[in-house]
Amino acid sequence: MSFNVLSKKPKRNAFLLLYKKIEFTYSLERPLKQTIYILLLSLLMSACSVIGTQPKAETKTETKAEKEKLSAMEKKMLLQKANRYNNEGVKAYRKGDLNTSVSFYKKAIKIKEKVLGIDNLNIATSYNNLGLVYKRIGDYTKAFEYISEGLKIREKHLGRVDSQTAQSYNNLGTLFANMGKTKEAIKYTEKTIEIKQNIVHKEKIDIAISYNNLAVLQEEVGNYDKALTSYFKALEINEKVFGKSHRVTHGNYANIALLYYTMKKFDKARKYAKMAKKEPEAMTLEPIVVKEKK
Repeated sequence: MSFNVLSKKPKRNAFLLLYKKIEFTYSLERPLKQTIYILLLSLLMSACSVIGTQPKAETKTETKAEKEKLSAMEKKMLLQKANRYNNEGVKAYRKGDLNTSVSFYKKAIKIKEKVLGIDNLNIATSYNNLGLVYKRIGDYTKAFEYISEGLKIREKHLGRVDSQTAQSYNNLGTLFANMGKTKEAIKYTEKTIEIKQNIVHKEKIDIAISYNNLAVLQEEVGNYDKALTSYFKALEINEKVFGKSHRVTHGNYANIALLYYTMKKFDKARKYAKMAKKEPEAMTLEPIVVKEKK
């Protein structure tokens, strides 16, 4: 019988067969019996050795899970170490020890790149910080390299209308100003202002929505005066942001008209109802006249 390492049953059968053969040798003549007994005993020991070394599937599974757990713990410990390096970099920067600051930031980045990959917002912040240190040292080439790399990651994950993206553009603007490249500095500073204005614009819209939501809730519980105040605050923002002809502003007019109607103030209700229905002035186009060829 051949012994298959991947199968347990044949080994068990072989074990029993060899054991029976050993018992059978007692009925043979003594010299022959001793020879056969020794041979079969050695085979039996070999079979037991193969069977005993077969690993259990459960043990393999446990070992794999244990390794994964250790890997997660290792990542956590490495990131904690990177944060310590980062904090030391900040301290050294504030003390004016710029070379030491660079050293700590680079150690932090190396660990973060290994654990998080190079396309991560956490690393973008580290790139930005390291770029600022190089800017202060006067190594403008490396400063531009790291700040720009951080900007790429931020734009990819956060988009253009975000305070972190604006920070990167601002840092590039101040960098070019330090380099004496005024035109480039103006370009990046204008982009910073554009982003900040868009952020403010978005925040104003969000505030108007919040006022509108508050008014609805106040109206629900019967606080009509407070609801009216909240509706008008939302209206004030939307008229500035969108203008009086926009559908969002018309929605505000409609909400105010309905509330006045509920409060039995019908004259005011009619006034705002008309404003809600008011159509924007139509744009007239001059007709195109094609002259006949003479």
